[in-house]
Amino acid sequence: MMSGFDDEPAAWGADPSPPAGDLLKDALRKEELLRDIAASQQDLHTILARVQTIQKEVDKLTSENETLQMYIDNLTVQMAKRR
Repeated sequence: MMSGFDDEPAAWGADPSPPAGDLLKDALRKEELLRDIAASQQDLHTILARVQTIQKEVDKLTSENETLQMYIDNLTVQMAKRR
């Protein structure tokens, strides 16, 4: 005859304790996730640094192009005055 004692914690809504193997698996999974997150953060920092370097190069080239355009414009005006 079954007394139902084995089912009581579930019947009362209490979660049965997970087996120790599950706790170990969960801990290892969490540790792996934390390592993955840390590695991803490092990758993002590396990418951000590269983006900032490239942005500085773009700004420098833009400034140089503006200077060259002013030089070309001045030469064009001087050539037009000579005609």
